[in-house]
Amino acid sequence: MKAYYHARAHEYDDWWLQRGLYEPRTNPAWQAERDEAFAAIAALPRKRTVDVACGTGFVTRFLGDDVVGLDQSDEMLAVASEQAPNATYAQGDALELPFEDGAFERVFTSHFYGHLEEGDRGRFIAEARRVAPELVVFDAALHDGEPRFEWQERVLEDGSRWEIYKRFFTGAGLLEEFGGGDVLFEGRWFVLVRA
Repeated sequence: MKAYYHARAHEYDDWWLQRGLYEPRTNPAWQAERDEAFAAIAALPRKRTVDVACGTGFVTRFLGDDVVGLDQSDEMLAVASEQAPNATYAQGDALELPFEDGAFERVFTSHFYGHLEEGDRGRFIAEARRVAPELVVFDAALHDGEPRFEWQERVLEDGSRWEIYKRFFTGAGLLEEFGGGDVLFEGRWFVLVRA
């Protein structure tokens, strides 16, 4: 998965913006819900935050000014530093956060938790709790069906093909994994929770 996101750095935002390979999927309802979810993120009270697996910084922009973006990919961080220049950035592993205990007030992550397989979920939650008392997760909502996970084939503009693990969530399902909290936004495509 790390190699895939490193390779995808310069085209990742095409998904958010529904351009490039994603243009044929353009959906005004999806775009409207995306913008509603972004508004919910922007409305979060400002806290010292680490954005884990920040990627290109596309969502980091909505978190305020006291933010550290962490990603394993130097390519993603290069894009993020241009797109969200008010944040500071660190390269590192999301499952072994390179920060002291209690270094932040909030751990935020966008479309990362849904890629974690079972063994890594507990590691991430423990690390998040170690560095901050609050965890906010933004991810893909479960729509039209039972809770599910799948291996997806994803294709990049260069034609390379990648197999990526992906889970989809309800707000209640996510909070059950975290031991409680609040659903801040839940739609057909996106879910945002705070634990």
